[in-house]
Amino acid sequence: MQRSAVWFWVSLTGALLLSRLCHINILWADEDYHLAAAIQMLHGKMLYRDAWYDKPPLSAMMALMFGAWPGWPLRVAGTVLAAASCAVAFRFAASLWSRREGYWAAGLLAFSVVFYLPPATIPLEPDTLMILPHLAAVYLSWKRKPLAAGLASGLAFAMNIKGLTVLFVCLIFAPAMWPLLLVGFAIPNALLLGWLVSEHAFPAYVESVWRWGLLYAGAPPGDTPVENALIRLANWFGFHAALGVAAVWYFVRAKDDRPRARLLAWALVSLATAGVGWRFSPHYLNQLLPPLAIAGAPGICVLAEESRASLRRIGAGILAVAALVAMIRFGPRYFLLAADDLAGRPHAWRDVALDQESRQAAGLIRTLAKEGDTIFVWGYRPNLVVYTRLPVASRMWESQPLTGVPADRHLRDATSVDPDWARQNRAELLHSSPSIIVDGLSAYNPRLDIRNYPDLATWFERYCLAGRAGLTSVYRLCTRAAP
Repeated sequence: MQRSAVWFWVSLTGALLLSRLCHINILWADEDYHLAAAIQMLHGKMLYRDAWYDKPPLSAMMALMFGAWPGWPLRVAGTVLAAASCAVAFRFAASLWSRREGYWAAGLLAFSVVFYLPPATIPLEPDTLMILPHLAAVYLSWKRKPLAAGLASGLAFAMNIKGLTVLFVCLIFAPAMWPLLLVGFAIPNALLLGWLVSEHAFPAYVESVWRWGLLYAGAPPGDTPVENALIRLANWFGFHAALGVAAVWYFVRAKDDRPRARLLAWALVSLATAGVGWRFSPHYLNQLLPPLAIAGAPGICVLAEESRASLRRIGAGILAVAALVAMIRFGPRYFLLAADDLAGRPHAWRDVALDQESRQAAGLIRTLAKEGDTIFVWGYRPNLVVYTRLPVASRMWESQPLTGVPADRHLRDATSVDPDWARQNRAELLHSSPSIIVDGLSAYNPRLDIRNYPDLATWFERYCLAGRAGLTSVYRLCTRAAP
């Protein structure tokens, strides 16, 4: 390997590692959920059957590789994933054009997962986890390796149900090889389904992943979901303008380029997938990063070779300004977080206020917990399970399936997507006796106060307040109610 190539990869990996280590004392929403599920597996519980989990199993299983620990193990794992994704982007673009485009593809992808909203790019959750198998599957399709491509798309689906569209893109790139693509896709998912069936967890898997998932997708938050979705999409492209401009330059200016039509179809499929349920959430839009990074790489090279100097200068200026906007908007936060960590002080940042509060509540819980204690969380605070590492008391361990209100709106809304089903789930909760209940919701949204549910009144009366951390209340089973 040439010295310049070594410096490129060392610099890229170093930048990814430093950006993630700046978040070493933060647990972002969604990644904590999968760590919490993995911790329950470490306690001997079966996903779905013993612990509610509304995502395909592989995301939680990936966390087992580093013991489901937050802090540096989580951030190093995120770095490895991001660097591997950049390496596959390099190989893909280099095989389509040349090593020059390969380096640009890797660089564009790395830039995009550093300079954007941290909750969308830093967490190790299904949408970031899927970037690697997404890229690998399409690359292997292009290389005419359908069985391997099918395996990669199958792994993507086992992490994220949106991985099904990765298989569709593979069929666009290698339509004649569809039998082996489907066989490869089926192998990992057949193994996982066989495991679920053998553990009597398949019905609960269908309920939590598919029934709840469809209810969630069919009920976008807010009164104007289409308008909100378009605003989020415009914001995303605004901060990814460098990536978008480079890709558009390729699609418009490249001449006689063989893969252009398929790359455009890939980008359009990914855009449609990110908009399922009219959400276009920032982390959903990670689906667009692979096709735009691959298309943007030759776009920059085409721009550099423009025969008209004026057009070349205009394009380069637009790219530079677009990149600077993202760097100026998101770069300073890394320095602020690093300064806090080096000084040993908590982060004073509104975006992580709930996480900081959960850390305080977890500290209180650790002083109360005894051997064999279990936990239940009213609200969506999986980070409490991660910080305490306590086993949950029953399958229903957080309030989404108990209220029917998804976590993306439960701090401001109380509309259940299925009240009857939520009532049945609360009846199941009544058969459990968690040692500790943490209420991280009632004070934030009084309409979802646990005391507002008459069917939980007698059950909840057995618990005594043990302390508070901010607006989070910690209850312990009263001595007189203990079995």
